[in-house]
Amino acid sequence: MGLNLVLPVPVAAQGDLLIAPTRLVLDGRRGGEVILSNVGAEEATYRVSLELRRMTPEGSLEPVDSAEANIAEAAALEMIRYAPRRVVLPPGEPQAIRISARPGADLPDGEYRVHMSFAAIPKVQPIAQSEDAPADGFVVKITPIYGITMPIIVRKGQLEVVAGLANPRIEQTEGSYAFAIDISRSGDASLYGDLLVYGSGSEPVFVARGLGVYPEIGSRHTTLPISADQAAAMHGQIRVEFREPVAEGGVLIASLNAVLR
Repeated sequence: MGLNLVLPVPVAAQGDLLIAPTRLVLDGRRGGEVILSNVGAEEATYRVSLELRRMTPEGSLEPVDSAEANIAEAAALEMIRYAPRRVVLPPGEPQAIRISARPGADLPDGEYRVHMSFAAIPKVQPIAQSEDAPADGFVVKITPIYGITMPIIVRKGQLEVVAGLANPRIEQTEGSYAFAIDISRSGDASLYGDLLVYGSGSEPVFVARGLGVYPEIGSRHTTLPISADQAAAMHGQIRVEFREPVAEGGVLIASLNAVLR
């Protein structure tokens, strides 16, 4: 019997897979879950695993081998429990991945993070003769594997974080435009929120949702593509706001008034 499901927001998609939420924060006392949904027309199988990633000052996430994990990363891998680890999804069917965290009592207060990966497992295809294959050889067919990753964050203790915005600017390269700004953080926890840019009107000219700044960096140099019309609307007096996502209250985290030329 199918399960009627309304997916929470935000939702991430890759191929025929949807996941929600796209980020999970735990305190070690209560667990959580992620809902996978197959929106394709065929049954699909996904492998669920944990991996480590570190953020660069430009905001990209670089993979980290478990053998090179620092103390906090190794502790994060150790404390996360989840099931199932392999999911077979018929079309239109959702599946919950149950997740819990058990930080040790002697673990220092702080924020610990892993990234959960959902990777599609290709179906085994029967061997067939190819017209392009030589008489005494074979043809190698490469099948891409699609996947999604999401952060799982465990916070232990009372953590403080301070945010700031600096150096707003419009960058132009070969006819394309981008809005760039530095989002700084200090303290024990990561930042996560939406960036809103206001011009002369009451409605934002530009909104970028779901920007994170993780504890391994003190500042993220963010560059976001904008249209020519948005770039024109940002010339002059602007106000930039970094807020919690609307679903989490929309509280103002940091703001900046500036004049762009």
